[in-house]
Amino acid sequence: MLDFVTWAADPEIISSPIAIRWYGLMFAIGFIAGFEIVSRIFRHEGAPEKWLGTLLIYVVVATIVGARLGHVFFYEWDEYRLDPVRILYFWEGGLASHGGTIAIILAVILFSIFVTKRNPLWTFDRLVIPIALVGGLIRIGNLFNSEIFGVPTDLPWGFMFVKSYQWHMLYEGQAVHPTQLYEAAAYFLLFALLMWMYWKKNAEERPGLIFGVFLIGIFLPRFLIEFIKNPQVERELSMSLNIGQQLSVPFILIGLGLVIYAMSRPRLKLSFPNKFADEDKTDVKTKR
Repeated sequence: MLDFVTWAADPEIISSPIAIRWYGLMFAIGFIAGFEIVSRIFRHEGAPEKWLGTLLIYVVVATIVGARLGHVFFYEWDEYRLDPVRILYFWEGGLASHGGTIAIILAVILFSIFVTKRNPLWTFDRLVIPIALVGGLIRIGNLFNSEIFGVPTDLPWGFMFVKSYQWHMLYEGQAVHPTQLYEAAAYFLLFALLMWMYWKKNAEERPGLIFGVFLIGIFLPRFLIEFIKNPQVERELSMSLNIGQQLSVPFILIGLGLVIYAMSRPRLKLSFPNKFADEDKTDVKTKR
């Protein structure tokens, strides 16, 4: 039988001259890997290479701003409204994945209107594949920060977050569920599933299918894990379903709707030229 895990990891990799934290590193690795994955997908399908940089800007800005505003308005607006300038203090912590998701959805719609001129589902089906990977990496970052953990457990893999002030205040001496790892495992498995759907089953030929599976695969585990997660704000103590669960339900339903929609329509026949559309123009110039 395993002993309880005493988790005393330092959230900072380097503290001087510039502090580098595991959370930030996981975020950066996720975006770099995500960019590479989307780049290969765009090249596989013959999309313009110039779309990549534009999409990266849209997604990065939407993720950071949306996740921050999501935390502010969904969880702690009563506090931030008294001192709105603190909304800008990202280094104090406080990001909400639901806010980031909403912002990314809006960003992709704008990206589709102004850049690709295609149905937003085209971008969603390709973009959400690496986002599942990023979600798992971010939860690993939460683990290094000793935050977003669960309630007490007698299970042998329970963690004692000895560097967490919140853990000491609430559960001193008790092991708790490492819910960060539960979510990370779910998101990494989802990433593997979406990669298999795209590269092996050509699921992109059913618009909305990959996006729908993503929404279910992200928010259904989140909904279930919330039952054993420590409340993020005090007012959740009196709720039968906490804020995270309430926000997850619409995304799960949308995901189910997308899967039904995608499977009820005929499969598209797509071509895969395996080169960026921009390369065609380069070839023409070279021949001249």
